[in-house]
Amino acid sequence: MGVTARGTRAAPVELDESVPVLLLKLGHYPLHHGGVGVIRSFGRAGVEVNAVVEDRFTPAAWSRHLTRAFVWPTTGAEEPSSLVEPLREIGRALGRPSVVIPTDEEAAVLVAEQADALADVFLIPRSRSRGLARTLASKRGLYELCLEHDVPTPQTWFPESLEDIEKYADTGEFPVVVKNRDAFGRRVAPAVRSTTVVHTPDALRTRAAQWQDPPNVVLQEHIPRERAEDWFVHSCVARDGSGVLFTGLKVRSWPPHAGMTSCAYAVWNPELADAARRLYASLGYAGLADLDFRLDRRDGQYKLVDFNPRVGAQFRLFEDAAGTDVVRAQHLALTGRSIPVAPFPEGRRLVVENVDLAARLAYRRHERTAPHGPPRASRTELGWFAPDDPLPLIPMVLRHVAPLVSYLDDVRRAGRDRTKGQ
Repeated sequence: MGVTARGTRAAPVELDESVPVLLLKLGHYPLHHGGVGVIRSFGRAGVEVNAVVEDRFTPAAWSRHLTRAFVWPTTGAEEPSSLVEPLREIGRALGRPSVVIPTDEEAAVLVAEQADALADVFLIPRSRSRGLARTLASKRGLYELCLEHDVPTPQTWFPESLEDIEKYADTGEFPVVVKNRDAFGRRVAPAVRSTTVVHTPDALRTRAAQWQDPPNVVLQEHIPRERAEDWFVHSCVARDGSGVLFTGLKVRSWPPHAGMTSCAYAVWNPELADAARRLYASLGYAGLADLDFRLDRRDGQYKLVDFNPRVGAQFRLFEDAAGTDVVRAQHLALTGRSIPVAPFPEGRRLVVENVDLAARLAYRRHERTAPHGPPRASRTELGWFAPDDPLPLIPMVLRHVAPLVSYLDDVRRAGRDRTKGQ
């Protein structure tokens, strides 16, 4: 793929400015710095970029680089086939075939499975199997693929009833990681807001009392943070195997140790890059990919935790010496242009301002076990603020207060559960 660890600066990337872009999201998550990053990336490259938004007061809708906002409120729980015609109407409104960039699993699955119906209005990458995106977005599907292709992954259990949850509480190991099982299902009956570490049997029982039967959850082996490092791979993969691939180290997340990346560094990891390339080839995968790995120091293995078949929220951490990031590479690949080979952006840092301050304070308590990036960043990319595009910061700040209060309430509840279990 088109990134080298070392080398001279390549010629600047040149996109086909006649081909517009649509940023596509399903569900309600207006505070998404990755979507704003997509808009800025294409806008700065001179490409018309449009976006599906929840309302006119989302940060994405305030970007100066956005050409047009399509207000299309969805839940992500709709029957996928019912979304095809509204999406086709948006495509027709753009006036010419456009590159579509999904920012969530539901949107990625919709585009992949309905590619034939959308082909006259959107340019879409094609994997070997039309159903691959749904399989990857499913925790069971991904786990079974890992076993089939000899990819290390944490041990995972798939309870089929609340009785199975009770059995695990009686006999299983704790802490345990709890996740929603699959795309679309997490919107219909979400068991947890995000990946959650549950520390005691009683805490698991308390949560399970709020779940439907059968529960839409998986239980995953917890790898202790003092024996682990969190790594990720962001890629654009073409059907012929070309594209770009970047590797990075997560330093902090919010919620701590289990949530979205709040601070990370671009660090070239050839072992991880080779593992990702082999997996893409064996699956016949094409498109954008965001893979999460956890290095388990107990056995020295990089264990695949998630394979998200869409752009990752922290993708702007990676921009190589030619100005290529994964979404620009996708545009190049789908418009028949070559992707330049350029040096890897070693030491580049991403900080997501609205959550990293809280994460930094939380990680101070675990200073000795927190991962550390390079001693000095070569450059820092902020998730929200940009001098050439400051306005998205305003709705972000105003909309950030309520989710933060809700999360802090969850933290207090988890603390009580942990105290009871001791």
